[in-house]
Amino acid sequence: MLAPDTIFAPATGYGRTAVAVVRISGPQAGPALAALIRTPLPPARRLVLRTLREPETGELLDQALVAWLPGPGTATGEDMVELHLHGSPAVRAAALRSLGARPGLVPAEPGAFTRRAFLNGRMDLTAVEGLADLIEAETEAQRRQAVRQLDGALGRAVERWRDTLLDVLAGTEAALDFSDEGDVDDEALTASGRIEAARVRDEIRAVLADGRRGERLREGFTVVLAGAPNAGKSTLLNALARRDVAIVSEVPGTTRDAIEVRCDLGGLPVLLVDTAGLRETSDAIEVEGVARSRRRIEQADLVLWLREPGGAEPPALPVPLRMVSTKRDVPGDRTEGEIAISARTGDGLDRLLTEIEREAATSLGSGDALVTRERQRLALEACMRYLDRVAVHGNTLPAELVAEDLRLAVRALGEVAGRVGVEEMLDRLFAGFCIGK
Repeated sequence: MLAPDTIFAPATGYGRTAVAVVRISGPQAGPALAALIRTPLPPARRLVLRTLREPETGELLDQALVAWLPGPGTATGEDMVELHLHGSPAVRAAALRSLGARPGLVPAEPGAFTRRAFLNGRMDLTAVEGLADLIEAETEAQRRQAVRQLDGALGRAVERWRDTLLDVLAGTEAALDFSDEGDVDDEALTASGRIEAARVRDEIRAVLADGRRGERLREGFTVVLAGAPNAGKSTLLNALARRDVAIVSEVPGTTRDAIEVRCDLGGLPVLLVDTAGLRETSDAIEVEGVARSRRRIEQADLVLWLREPGGAEPPALPVPLRMVSTKRDVPGDRTEGEIAISARTGDGLDRLLTEIEREAATSLGSGDALVTRERQRLALEACMRYLDRVAVHGNTLPAELVAEDLRLAVRALGEVAGRVGVEEMLDRLFAGFCIGK
């Protein structure tokens, strides 16, 4: 096999900074550093001050801190170099231009360093996904969840389950291969295997019984503002967002499409959605707006039904609902249990936000879910189905079928950790990474 290219990229943001870090990874990392500093490589794993020069002309590029990091004990599992340059765009551009002129060095694509870490066994797929989530995290709970994944919380559980099932599979294979040998108790092996398969199945089932908190935390807790036209939905959205994001008008039907605002409530991601007022109308555009409102309501985690004093009651909805009485500063009859607010004066908004935060915390948790992606959940559900067949019917099925179910269960766990069948998914995942990650 041909040696992989050596990749390089800035690992800090563009624009002027105090320090600009450039990473190099691959077999030519050491020679590239030696050519820049024109001296032997410095001691490994130490930041040292060196003068960087253009290898061909000797032109001074920068006075920089450099680190030589021989593999495999590096972030990517390969030889690596870090250049800690002065952070002007001109210095960074000169260093990158010099590296790009060397044979065997190519600019890194998005996620290339993390991809090599995965391929070289420095990270499993769940940790890679945790890193992707950490890059995208907007709230404290999202950060905590991403850090747990990056630290290997799910990966360690999956590896423990996989090791157990491999032992069970080995015992089952032994019962098959040596069934005619007197010292192999195939019935005992099969019985103990069923017990272990049931235990792993039950552990996976407990992990999956989390109300999809992990996936929902990544996406955010969706709160839909619904009600009749002119109930005050857009005014409330603007008040909660503290800026004019929705047009407010006394003309019914002004809001035609959903307007979204993301916010952080108590460290939890919340998506507020203003929708078109629900009513019968002959306006074709408004009809479509009402249909979209109904779809968003059905997909919501929480619906705030806004109405003026004495306004319309909400329809039966398949999602949690809270009644909100708007225009608190206007006299009128209100139902007990309604949250009375005035978006104009701000009265009642603190109580409303507290209620939303409480609902979000109950639904999302605090970032302690193990399963954070639909891909992980589907693979674990498949594993659980195979193990259920072994645990429930293993005593009546032929040993060959039991062994096949165990192999499929192990394979499903391998999909979670990224051991099998993930190449296409990797392309999509790493496309969202930054250059230099």
